[in-house]
Amino acid sequence: MKILAIETSCDETAAAIVSKSPRENYVKILSNIVASSLVFHSQTGGIVPDIAAREQLKFIIPVIEKTINDSRVDIKDIDAIAVTQGPGLIGSLLIGVETAKTLAYLWNKPIIPVNHLLGHIYANFIITTNKQLLTTNNKRLEVIGQKLEVEFPALALLVSGGHTDLVLLKNYKSALWIGGTLDDAAGEAFDKIGRLLNLPYPGGPSIEKIARIGVANRFVFPRPMIGSHDFNFSFSGLKAAVFREVLKLKKLDKQQVTDISLAVQKAIIEVLVRKTIKAALKYNIKSILLGGGVASNKLLRNTLEISSQKLGVKFFAPAKNLCTDNAAMIGAYAAFNYKKVEWNKITANPKLYF
Repeated sequence: MKILAIETSCDETAAAIVSKSPRENYVKILSNIVASSLVFHSQTGGIVPDIAAREQLKFIIPVIEKTINDSRVDIKDIDAIAVTQGPGLIGSLLIGVETAKTLAYLWNKPIIPVNHLLGHIYANFIITTNKQLLTTNNKRLEVIGQKLEVEFPALALLVSGGHTDLVLLKNYKSALWIGGTLDDAAGEAFDKIGRLLNLPYPGGPSIEKIARIGVANRFVFPRPMIGSHDFNFSFSGLKAAVFREVLKLKKLDKQQVTDISLAVQKAIIEVLVRKTIKAALKYNIKSILLGGGVASNKLLRNTLEISSQKLGVKFFAPAKNLCTDNAAMIGAYAAFNYKKVEWNKITANPKLYF
């Protein structure tokens, strides 16, 4: 099976062609192209929806053309078109959905609508030439182009700018939401705190970069809901605590910014890992999967990997270039959940959730 996938939920314009054999429990990338408008949003300190949509309108056809050319797959050999239906920015989603509908009509191909959030989770089922890590029974393995044996039940931690969720996977086709953020997502907290500290956008990578040289315990911030009996998250209180500290200090020097960044990152990751391990114990999990843009954070990956190792649970994280928004992950979900829809029956849904 070969699938052309399209992703335009936020500021990226992405297309990919992926393939999957019925006998395989993984997806291969034949081509994967992403065009980003990050340079525009860096100037405003955040995503401007109108700019994102205009850039996507400009790049969508060239990106799809390059994807097809790079894959060397003939259009007649494409079995279906997968497209992000939601959630996301309505203007951006419409660019992808309407383009997919047009191509489906012209090429007489079925459409597979995909939930963007589930796409991030299914990035873990993609084989790449990059190193994909898993840990099991205190043994670290590097899996390169080999079969990925995710064992079920599995637990997925989805961490991005808009979402922080824990999802229970009973098998390849079943996903059950068990907890999520009640206010700010972890990625959103990183970005907003980065702005408070006058760091370049996006805040998450900027905080991670300078936190490596920070001095520990100069600042200590709260770990919201870390001891609650559910699997929900809350990061607005952490953001407020940092804001109060910045106001108290009045004028931050470079070292203070670095030390605050270290304390913020430590607080967020400690909450994420504690809740994930707690859920893994309750549901007798055999595999832990990490997904979303914040999944590229090295400290988060390492800390969750070590914690999984102590449980004797397999740990999976996508290649870093597959953590941020891309179309290959959309194709991966579609390959495991082949539920075709007629082109005129699909609509963009910015509020789509689990």
